[in-house]
Amino acid sequence: MPKLTPYEEERLPQAQPPPDDQSGMRRWKLRRLKEAGRDPFARVRFDRTHVIAELLPGFDEKAGLKVRLAGRIMAKRMHGKALFLDLADQDGRMQAYANVDALGAEGFAELENADLGDIIGVEGELFRTRTGQESVKLAAWELLAKALEPLPEKFHGLTDQELKYRKRYLDLIATPEARERFKMRSKMVAKMRNFLDDRGFLEFETPVLEPICGGATAEPFITHWNALDNDFYLRIATELRLKRLIVGGFERVYEIGRIFRNEGLDTKHNPEFTMLELYWAYTDYNDIMQLTQDMIVHLCDECLGTRKIMLEDKELSFEPPFARVQFEDLMKQYAGAGVADMPDLDAAKAVAKKLNIEFDKSYGYEKVLDRIWSEAVEPNLVQPTFVMDYPVAISPLAKRIPDRPQFAYRFELFAACAELANAFSELNDPVEQRMRMEAQIARATEGYRELDENFLDALEHGMPPTGGLGVGIERLLMALLGEPSIREVIVFPQLRKE
Repeated sequence: MPKLTPYEEERLPQAQPPPDDQSGMRRWKLRRLKEAGRDPFARVRFDRTHVIAELLPGFDEKAGLKVRLAGRIMAKRMHGKALFLDLADQDGRMQAYANVDALGAEGFAELENADLGDIIGVEGELFRTRTGQESVKLAAWELLAKALEPLPEKFHGLTDQELKYRKRYLDLIATPEARERFKMRSKMVAKMRNFLDDRGFLEFETPVLEPICGGATAEPFITHWNALDNDFYLRIATELRLKRLIVGGFERVYEIGRIFRNEGLDTKHNPEFTMLELYWAYTDYNDIMQLTQDMIVHLCDECLGTRKIMLEDKELSFEPPFARVQFEDLMKQYAGAGVADMPDLDAAKAVAKKLNIEFDKSYGYEKVLDRIWSEAVEPNLVQPTFVMDYPVAISPLAKRIPDRPQFAYRFELFAACAELANAFSELNDPVEQRMRMEAQIARATEGYRELDENFLDALEHGMPPTGGLGVGIERLLMALLGEPSIREVIVFPQLRKE
């Protein structure tokens, strides 16, 4: 009975390839294994007694313990008639020692013939070598999956940034720091949930596909729902849905979910990202500011063990209290003009031109003002800083400040020259909200193509005074983990086609 399928007969080399053809050599080895009746992919499970990380603390007390471990071969060294392997699982790495006496000539030869990257299961006793290395002495082993492609050279990590993002799995295999970074991401998101849950917030899931695009100022992705024969939008925010829950009687709600914005790719932007949005009834943006600060300090303490972060050549200090400054004061300081000096589009364009800030001729007042802010002011906001009281013109969902009607109860948190969070004392006046949305549509501002009548109807049934917050998870992680690019904190970032 043939050991190979016709497809394998065609695809796996019959003759031994030259040594420098690593891919060919591995496929040739696979052929020989299958011809011998040993399928290296046949195993459906392997029962481990331990993972490596739990064996390392107090290792000497465990000497002689019989264990079953599994992982990837990361290094091989021959020393006389002995073979040493580095075996790595998700959280740890341990040396495995093998000799002919324990494995027999055939078993030892097969292990010697295994390739770096192969996934194996082993059985043996724990011991410490003469050089002090924690090790397992193998009594048996088996191949659980054959690696048909070689791993990155010398396991020093991928030096090609583009390849690192396109083949993140290789980055994770070869670079322990990358695995630790994404483990930390998972831990931080879990701690954020715990922080909010402990304070009485309830987590909800709202639709990703929306018939009307709203809740933020951004260009949406558009798709088509065949069954309804209608275009829908991938959500650019969860705000308008979560506010309906506040109207419905819930008082503390949040969602951690994916957001989609049809924008460019750079070190601070990915078109698909994760956002925390929360709403808290009977509070204002001052309460939200305190909550935001408390949550970030909590993440520093619980996950990092420090409130001081190095980002390239800068040290960020997340020691509370974070600085609080006025939007208007920063504009005057760094742009040389405040909102009062830019009452209309022509005046805003004149300031932008004076500062040599480029903008599209089609931009309206809000976009030009935002360009001035992002180009002239943001690069100066290195330390954690709450910027307060934004112009109403760029804050369509925030309450107006009664004695400063040009400004709204809104703050953004900046650190490392990037916005980490955005928050309002939410506008709950349905008449004014309708007026602002209509004005945005009239000016063809991106993000509002038609009125969300269902949301406005909800407001007309009464929404209590409410504080709201949005936190870009990736932006926050960049600051807390000291990473200069958003691609370093997204497992699979969006990339242009090769």
